[in-house]
Amino acid sequence: MITVLVVDDHPVVRSGLSGVLSTLAGFEVVGVAADGAEAVRETVLHRPDVALMDLQMPGMDGLAAIREIARVAPTTRVCVLTMFNDDDSLFAAMRAGAHGYLLKGAEQEEIARAVRAIAAGEVIFGPGVAERVLHHLNAPAARTPAPFPSLSARELEVLELLAAALPTGTIADRLRLAPKTVSNHVSNILTKLQVVDRTQAAVLARDAGLGSDSGHRGQ
Repeated sequence: MITVLVVDDHPVVRSGLSGVLSTLAGFEVVGVAADGAEAVRETVLHRPDVALMDLQMPGMDGLAAIREIARVAPTTRVCVLTMFNDDDSLFAAMRAGAHGYLLKGAEQEEIARAVRAIAAGEVIFGPGVAERVLHHLNAPAARTPAPFPSLSARELEVLELLAAALPTGTIADRLRLAPKTVSNHVSNILTKLQVVDRTQAAVLARDAGLGSDSGHRGQ
């Protein structure tokens, strides 16, 4: 027997979901709640296997309730049942700790299958929602912007060696440049980074992750 808590601020929805689930074999509705705070209290009281949770409710909303239930009753798994079909609501619910996301209007058998699967430890999305989750997971990761975009490629090389605390002569040897050319690059770097000396430039560079292994390159 799968125990279920129904959470929705609309009495008709609460009554309808409770009635449907109560008529299906293998389900027991152990409580209903009209807002997030009541959902948390009912969860602590009844320890249901699954809470069917609306997102937009007065007072404590669904997201806050999901987070609190995850804290005080981690064995209860939450399936969101909402009218919100946007990515922000979907991913906010999953980050809060939801184990499923269905849209209102889902057929009763779809809801029943989702509750059974979630109670068994699975994570379930409605058909249209699942496609968006897969698209999000398969999208290429955003590239991390290169540090100090105002610097030229050569200036960035010089800055990385500055961050490794190398003197001008060594930098010149590494990059096969004249020491005077390196000094000119350093001057340009200080101007572009708006710092007063090599030490400040090196600190900025190290904070950006440069120079950590430059001292060993080419040796």
